[in-house]
Amino acid sequence: MSHRPSSGLAAVSTALLAMSRRLEVHDVLKTIVASARELLDAEYAALGVPDDHGGFAQFVVDGVSDEQWKAIGPLPRQHGILAAMLHEEKAERLADVRKDPRFEGWPSAHPDMSDFIGLPVRDGDETIAALFLANKRCPKPDGGCGFTEEDEELLSILAQHAAIALTNARLYERSRELTIVEERSRLAHELHDAVSQKLFSLRLTAQAAAALVDRDPARAKGELQQVAALAAEAADELRAAVVELRPAALDEDGLVATLRTQIQVLDRAHAARVTFDSSAVRALPAAQEEALLRVAQEALHNALRHSGGDRVDVTLARRAQGAVLSVTDNGKGFEPRVIRRAGRHLGLVSMRDRASGVGGRLRVRSAPGQGTTIEMEVPGG
Repeated sequence: MSHRPSSGLAAVSTALLAMSRRLEVHDVLKTIVASARELLDAEYAALGVPDDHGGFAQFVVDGVSDEQWKAIGPLPRQHGILAAMLHEEKAERLADVRKDPRFEGWPSAHPDMSDFIGLPVRDGDETIAALFLANKRCPKPDGGCGFTEEDEELLSILAQHAAIALTNARLYERSRELTIVEERSRLAHELHDAVSQKLFSLRLTAQAAAALVDRDPARAKGELQQVAALAAEAADELRAAVVELRPAALDEDGLVATLRTQIQVLDRAHAARVTFDSSAVRALPAAQEEALLRVAQEALHNALRHSGGDRVDVTLARRAQGAVLSVTDNGKGFEPRVIRRAGRHLGLVSMRDRASGVGGRLRVRSAPGQGTTIEMEVPGG
């Protein structure tokens, strides 16, 4: 263990804690690979997640620069020693991977590797990934592998916890996808209700105008003006709902830009003035950014549809290592103590769940006739 930066239980604990703190699948994969490489003091590490077509759905490396990785070319296929690790049930140590009969070569830009250790990452009877490490940074015994039995035991422990972390991350992503589906369903229902109401009013007003054309042209003209106003409102409802149904561009644009774009559209689509201001906000973990966005959307929906106010101000500001989101309207407000009814009606329960789910907290300030402020704070990474 003398060549390892840290040793024993402390090293294993550090690696396991690092994995458990990640929720996104790609982040978990990168953390597993980096942790394995550091734990075993190897020059290179890789982790492959197989697909159903003889290739890898994901292949993450550590110790290889971005330039080297681009030069190596497409993701490897499941063949040779890589395929063997997907079908074995235990770790395998090799003194020189190039001399193994299963070795089938590598691209010209691939770094040179000799001693090797690999093992499957298994969830029950299913192999969900395979870990590969090469070039132990230590003196090698003559004709022997630098990776030891102790390394194999440590890597096996890491792989068991990696399987748990990877499975949890996949479950998290699936639950997030289900949440998005549920939100779209809710928005579609609201869109149907809102537009149906507007169209019903349009029909009644048009019928009234038709009945008045001959006997009271002036009143008929007023009814037709109302038809035009209702048609414009229906178009605004449709436009706002369609915007909300689009997937948020968090990955590409980040939280600030995504919020700014959505709020600009809402400001155009609604009679109320909707503003956005942000200051010195750092990039946050993906789960926190998504939670902040969803809470902002829910709070904006409440303010624009239920508050009766003519202004909604949204701010996002840095606080310590995290951020605080505030959505304030100047509407009719409500009594926060009557939380059971208001919580269901305004989605406060789901907003609190989103906040607590990423280590944050939600505060609600409101009073009859004094508007409402929804504030969510997250601690950052």
